[in-house]
Amino acid sequence: MLHDEVAQILSGAGLQLDILKMDLEDRVPEIASRTAEIQELLDRVVRQIRELSYELNPDIVERAGLQLALDLLVGRFRKLFSGSLRLIYDSSVRVPPSIGVAMERIAAEAVANAVRHSGCARIEIVVKPTRDGVALRVRDDGRGFDYDQARMSARGLGLLMMEYCAAKAGLRLTVSESDARGATVTAIWPTACTEPQ
Repeated sequence: MLHDEVAQILSGAGLQLDILKMDLEDRVPEIASRTAEIQELLDRVVRQIRELSYELNPDIVERAGLQLALDLLVGRFRKLFSGSLRLIYDSSVRVPPSIGVAMERIAAEAVANAVRHSGCARIEIVVKPTRDGVALRVRDDGRGFDYDQARMSARGLGLLMMEYCAAKAGLRLTVSESDARGATVTAIWPTACTEPQ
């Protein structure tokens, strides 16, 4: 994979810095601290590349399932969000990979929108069976927003992406009306479920 190759190259650069440090340490005493700073930067870049590769790689759902993909999503956003972010996943839920990829993408966009724009203190991702099918719900307690207006602005790109993913996978997508209690994004995969909502 591309990110593995890049990580190896950057790790190799870090090893070369170690060699350079050993060669010049006697003549240039400050080289140890300077190379340590550069190596720390290289380590940060490797970590960020790995995180980004998870974000851009829909195979994670295909390889490990929707629940683990959402766990990873929550872990990534917890680094950016100081409020409460939790995942409630009914272990009986099983979805095909194409549905899981769409749900993971929709959850990622909904959480990103809530973190960036809503001013919320709490976000909850819920996946469970309902009478209508398997439902993904992302709720926040932020300001809420005007859906039609948001779709027409630059902020609306996330909403358009959610709509695209839902349409491609055959999911029913709804976004709650603006109110003081925040927003709820719901994506339902219609199946013959009989569980109560």
